[in-house]
Amino acid sequence: MLAATAISATAADDVIIVQSTTSTQNSGLLDAILPQFQDATGIEVRVVAVGTGQALRNARNGDGDVLLVHAKPAEEAFVAEGFGLPRRDVMYNDFVIVGPATDPAGLANEADVVAALARIAAAEAPFASRGDDSGTHKAELRLWGDTGTDVAAASGTWYRETGSGMGATLNAGVAMGAYVLTDRATWISFGNKGDHRILLEGDPRLFNQYGVIVVNPERHPNVQAAAAQTFADWLTGPDGQAAIAAFKVDGTQLFYPNAAP
Repeated sequence: MLAATAISATAADDVIIVQSTTSTQNSGLLDAILPQFQDATGIEVRVVAVGTGQALRNARNGDGDVLLVHAKPAEEAFVAEGFGLPRRDVMYNDFVIVGPATDPAGLANEADVVAALARIAAAEAPFASRGDDSGTHKAELRLWGDTGTDVAAASGTWYRETGSGMGATLNAGVAMGAYVLTDRATWISFGNKGDHRILLEGDPRLFNQYGVIVVNPERHPNVQAAAAQTFADWLTGPDGQAAIAAFKVDGTQLFYPNAAP
């Protein structure tokens, strides 16, 4: 209790900027857990919700104090290049492929995500991609690479890039009757599903890990390092992990905490 009081007293005037992926914002997670963090520490959190690639670029430029993102290889490169302090796992969920009830590529009975994407390409069925260098887009391109499909060559035909966040891409996908790779949390929270439904899930390659990284104050002296570290410690500690586990939409848990002790 004394330690918590000390943190609150010393950090009462602190404000940090979190560069975060859109899924944590669109799903409602941050709205649910950040007030708990602020109440516990007195630290105000301001969120910039963009794709993971943009979040990493922003942090490289010193625009932000801490990252909450989901593209582990890119996060590890960010740390290796000296822009971030050690990365820590926070939570996970998974990606799913959603599509129209008509399912023109016949995904409903497919369990292999690479085979499912190959079916979409073979059928030249509409597919809406974020196309924004987000964590979701990076995962999607990795999976397309496993199929041997050149989606860049298909751009503008059956393969449509929105250059937008997950919610806007889902809206576009529903409007054009297209398949979409989405994180499950955003899909559950999404209100404009139309006749779209989850058509493929459960492949281990759809695992979606989130991590937290404090921006290195030696690279950017403007970083609020102490407050950012307090946020990372809370997020990966018992209180933050419990808050993540307790967050549900319509009774469904959206994220699963898995920070190392």
